[in-house]
Formats: sequence, C-alpha cells, structure tokens
Amino acid sequence: MDISGTTALVTGGASGLGAATARCLAENGATVIVFDLDATAAEALAAEIGGVAVAGDVTDEAAVTAALDATGSPPRIIVNCAGIGTAGRVVGREGPMPLASFQRVIGVNLVGTFNVCRLAAARLSDAGLPGVIVNTASVAAFEGQIGQAAYAASKGGIVALALPMAREFARFGLRVNTIAPGIFVTPLLGTLPESAQAALAAGIPYPSRLGDPEEFARTVKFIVEMDYLNGEVIRLDGATRLAPK
Repeated sequence: MDISGTTALVTGGASGLGAATARCLAENGATVIVFDLDATAAEALAAEIGGVAVAGDVTDEAAVTAALDATGSPPRIIVNCAGIGTAGRVVGREGPMPLASFQRVIGVNLVGTFNVCRLAAARLSDAGLPGVIVNTASVAAFEGQIGQAAYAASKGGIVALALPMAREFARFGLRVNTIAPGIFVTPLLGTLPESAQAALAAGIPYPSRLGDPEEFARTVKFIVEMDYLNGEVIRLDGATRLAPK
C-alpha cells in the first residue's frame, strides 16, 4: 500500500512508539489521526505533523468511533500502540493479585486492541476499501518474566489475533500483522537510571543497545508497504530472549 495520500489512525499516538509511528507516517504523506488518552499531548503532536487529534480510551466504543470519523473517511492504516505495562506477581507478599488488576491490563491491551480492530475493519468492509492493521505485542508474549503474567497474557492474546483476523479480513483486502518489540527507549524506560538502562542493553545480543522508537516506526512502514506480508508476527528485539526475572 502506498502511504502517501492515505489516512492513518495511531492509538497511543502521542508518545513513545505511537508518536514515532505517527511522525513516520506523516512524513510519508499520510494524514494521521493521533488517538490518545492525553488530549494535550495528542493535540501538540497533531499540530506538529499536520494531523488530527482525538482524545479517548481504546476500550470506549464511542471514543474509537469518533476517531474513525475524525477525517470523514475511514483510515486505511490502523496502528495499535496503546497499552499499559503494570507489573505484579500472581501471588505476592500481600496475597493473590487482585482480579481487577489482571482485568485492567487485559482490558486495555487486549480488549482495547480488539475493539479498535473490529470497528475499523467494519468501516473498511462497508466501504469496500483495502487496508492494513498493525498491532503491537511484546517479546513478553513468548518469554514473560516473573511479575508479567497479566502483561504477557494480554500480549499473547494480541499475537493470537493476527492470523484469524488476517484470514477473515482477506475477503475485503484488509491485512493484519503484529510487531513484538523487545526493550525500547520509551518515556517509561527513560525514567530508569542510566546504569539500569545500560544493564538492560548489555543483555541484548546484537546490536547491544535499546531499541529506538524510530526503528519500530520504520517496521510499521515496511509492513504497510509490503502487500504480501499478512497474518505475521515480527519480533523486533536484537535477538534478545527475556530471562525469568
């Protein structure tokens, strides 16, 4: 698919991997809908890249519908970057993990991703338009660490969505792919001391550094433009494999 002249929706688009993706798509000629909980940040980025800002929660059908309607035509590129990374042991010092904590992570990461996918796909199907969905999983989907049970489960669910949705949406030309990033430089990771970041980087085989959000964005660009890539999950991690803890 040619990015130039299309409309793209990027959830979690105001920071981190989402912001890098929004900038990349805009630089390549797309009109980008920046969808994020943080209205101020979304508006600032949209103004920077000539896009449209929509504030909202990916689990909220009305908010996602508003984002899909933001430019008057359904976005043909959908990139789901919204997510949370709350950690916690299944059984910790204070007892079993509160069920609400598990449900919140599953709700935002997995249900939120599915919510955007289903609503965007319906629009494209009704309009008879081809498109591409890129979802964001994590290497934790394959090697979840201690304390990541909820997060790993949510990302594993996103991995599992790719193939069945790609098969179902093939009838109207909508591709579905997933990126499973490793350890990337994000606003949350940036709060760690430099020594801690260096230790994380040292465990990555090659290149021995943290991932750059622009590399994630370039992978999104490749997926969008490579029409024969469908139903796939791409690990973007420098060959790292997470240790148990």
